[in-house]
Amino acid sequence: MDRYVYLDNNGTTRTADEVLEFMRENSALYGNASSMHTLGRNAAAGIDWARGRVASLIGAEPEEIYFTSGATESNNTVFGIFRDRADDGDKRNRIVISSVEHPASIESAKYLRKKGYRVDLCPVDHSGRVIVSELEKLMDDDVALVSIMTGNNETGTIQPVAECAAVAHRHGAYFHTDATQAIGKIPVNVDDSGADYLSLSAHKFYGPKGIGVLYARKGVPILPYIHGGHQEKGMRAGTYNNQAIYGLGKAVELAEAGLIEEHDRLWEMREALRKGIEEKIPDVIINGSNDENLCLPGTLNVSFPGAEGESILLYLDLEGIEVSTGSACATGSLEPSYVLLASGLDVELAHGSVRFSFGRYNTMEDVSYVLEKLPPIISRIRAMSTRRG
Repeated sequence: MDRYVYLDNNGTTRTADEVLEFMRENSALYGNASSMHTLGRNAAAGIDWARGRVASLIGAEPEEIYFTSGATESNNTVFGIFRDRADDGDKRNRIVISSVEHPASIESAKYLRKKGYRVDLCPVDHSGRVIVSELEKLMDDDVALVSIMTGNNETGTIQPVAECAAVAHRHGAYFHTDATQAIGKIPVNVDDSGADYLSLSAHKFYGPKGIGVLYARKGVPILPYIHGGHQEKGMRAGTYNNQAIYGLGKAVELAEAGLIEEHDRLWEMREALRKGIEEKIPDVIINGSNDENLCLPGTLNVSFPGAEGESILLYLDLEGIEVSTGSACATGSLEPSYVLLASGLDVELAHGSVRFSFGRYNTMEDVSYVLEKLPPIISRIRAMSTRRG
């Protein structure tokens, strides 16, 4: 193994050194932030600082920010708000989501089916982008919630969330977006997007794991997902995870400060890898969009006909290159990516897809190393596949 190259940053990121140092510097603030004594008040002040940092990043008010364990919990909380409405006779008994949402949203929607809701999937085009005209066709006055992610975790496709939110609101529905993959890569603003609810996770942008945020616009319905104490205005019980929240605040601060430069650097590496793959490897298909305005800058999803994605991943792993065959949440499943299938890719090509996702600690030298190791791996796998056939 000549070197180690981590290209699975959409799965999770390394916690930034600055974040770890900030958490260490504030390790003395271990008091229960709900306590009235000095240590408790000081801990609470740190949590208020982090809440303000998150609010500033997404253009919200601090009181609209709720800390959670991550975007999965945030998504579940949003869908859970509507869980009993169908049973109570509310005429708004339908949920609309895109066909390429994260499993945290898809499975939450499936749960609502058991509570009497209808769930409709909005189709996407060949790049995995929601077709707004099709969303309009699905809407009526029985829709309670529309949920469309900001950027896709597998293909990087950026969704037209502002247009989708406008459609939802015209029909009296609430709009939620899972912005987990977009934070720190592209500007995200709740007023520009029209989001009533937004989810994010710190570990996707160099913060600690196990901490995230639910944004809920003032005046929208919200119900507790975790019951108990009075934390988060009674909406999310449990003693605050002080250090993780401080780490989230620091990660947000770093993301806000370097957003434009990071976007441009990630896109440069992504494009260098794409062009190199197309030059060095015959018969490849780029999934998603190659338009800088329609794709998250660090994400490149490629199908290699005649080569299984799992085999590519394992051979690359032997060379010290870490990639993914799709969403990390689906690891262990032999089913092809539902995101790629929904985008019109056939089963064989979906099975042969690999996701390369760049991050802050990647360099152009990493791109060169992948372009050195990947072409012979694809040739070897294709040759073995041909022999077996």
